[in-house]
Amino acid sequence: MVPRFAFLLAGLFALSPSAALAASDAVDKADAMLTGATPLFAWLVVVPIVLPLLGAGVLLALRSKPQIQAGATLFILALTTLGAIGLNAAVAINGPIMMAMGNWLPPFGIVVTIDQLGALLVLVTSLVGLIGLGYARFDTDEDSVQFGFYSFYLLLITGVNGSFSTGDIFNLYVWFEVFLIASFGLLIMGGRRIQMDGAVKYGVLNLIATTIFLIAVAALYGVTGTLNMADIRTVLASADVAPPMAIGALFVLGFVMKAAAFPLHFWLPASYHTPRIVVAALFAGLLTKVGVYALLRIVVMLFGTAGSVFLPLIGVLGVLTAVLGALGALAQTDLRRMAAFLVVSGIGVALIGIGLGSEAGYAGAIVYMVHSIFAMTALFLVIGLCERLTGSLSLAMPGGIYTVNGLAAALFLIFGFAAAGLPPFSGFWPKLMLIQASLATGGTMAIAGAVGVILSGFLTTIVIGRAWALTFLKPAEGPERPAGDAAGLSAPLVLLAAIIIGLGIVPMLVIAPAEEGARGLIDPSSYIETVLGQEG
Repeated sequence: MVPRFAFLLAGLFALSPSAALAASDAVDKADAMLTGATPLFAWLVVVPIVLPLLGAGVLLALRSKPQIQAGATLFILALTTLGAIGLNAAVAINGPIMMAMGNWLPPFGIVVTIDQLGALLVLVTSLVGLIGLGYARFDTDEDSVQFGFYSFYLLLITGVNGSFSTGDIFNLYVWFEVFLIASFGLLIMGGRRIQMDGAVKYGVLNLIATTIFLIAVAALYGVTGTLNMADIRTVLASADVAPPMAIGALFVLGFVMKAAAFPLHFWLPASYHTPRIVVAALFAGLLTKVGVYALLRIVVMLFGTAGSVFLPLIGVLGVLTAVLGALGALAQTDLRRMAAFLVVSGIGVALIGIGLGSEAGYAGAIVYMVHSIFAMTALFLVIGLCERLTGSLSLAMPGGIYTVNGLAAALFLIFGFAAAGLPPFSGFWPKLMLIQASLATGGTMAIAGAVGVILSGFLTTIVIGRAWALTFLKPAEGPERPAGDAAGLSAPLVLLAAIIIGLGIVPMLVIAPAEEGARGLIDPSSYIETVLGQEG
């Protein structure tokens, strides 16, 4: 009995954490793991991901206490935004930053890697999430809160920030799935028939796109033997062109669907008019931009020269999407559907920048993405305010909102003109950059790109002017209706208007990091050196 007991104690000791740690310390880990301490600033890379992710879990556990949900979410997103500001400062000082999960050395370990492009988009995402929350507090009922609205909200921000931060292509797919799950939960919240119909269209198309993405990732892994983005770039630089071209076509197809580019855009107007307005606003601002970002990261940075074969196709799709999206908006009689088609048109403008295939074109596309995140979110939110004031979103039912709420009328005009690219708002500068990049590039594609940018802006101006005249300026018909309660909804919109005007007056706040991000896409040697410790 005694020997058996002693044997059991010895076994437990061998399995104890301290014993395991002692045994592991005896192994030389230098060849497989980072042995030095992680720099303090590198922890900033995971802050915009970990904080909302943990917050989503905690708030889900506490969903029976709706009174704390909004305040806690506001606190978490404020910390996330502060972390994103610190992250941008750290990237500006130190260049790309990498954090290896579990300290396993890349390319075998999973890494979170962020450069100037990713840091800029993480900051914009966190900021828009924070401002949108200010609107959501006055636009969310208790049933939605108990259903987990704020948890899904934080999970959506987590997924988008994770997509902009990851240095591993499979984890890019994982983060796509994270925000797809969150967005699907937000779409069906309320359970109305029209919401389920929109959710099905949204879910099916996005599932097809992510499946194509996953197949492309598997094929790319088969060719390169690695999932690390920096390592993929170095391997593809020395590989035959044919396999990456076939795989690149799958990536382009998947991301064009995600971005809602013509002719695969129909799911977006069919689904964005069904959810709660703040949800539609976040979708319009953020989700389509992830597809454009993925095109920049994979087709431009990872595939390098081999990816240039896809750029003319992306440019042509961009021109068609920009013009047809604006024409689609002109044909709508519902404000939400009109705004959804303007989102599609904006995606086309960003794709034109990618299609130019130059550093100036990429920089213009990045600046346009930042502008569009703010402008499209704001446009949907002010439309929600209009619905609150009049009870209608139809252009066929004049609302006379100008006489009821002059501030709402002014905000709609600011956001609409910003979307059209008129000065002095934020949309003017990226469109000017793209036209200049087109003129500098030359060729048929460049001319088509410049025409597409100008024509989409002209059509968008008509769309906004027509909607403003009918909804805001034209007196309401029939008996006067009492204005709905809009208290509390205007403050986030005023803040967004200040940002949009501020970026129009001081555009270098975005242009400078966007140009740095574009340089990093064309010459990712600093990114690769940060991850692999060697020149690319």
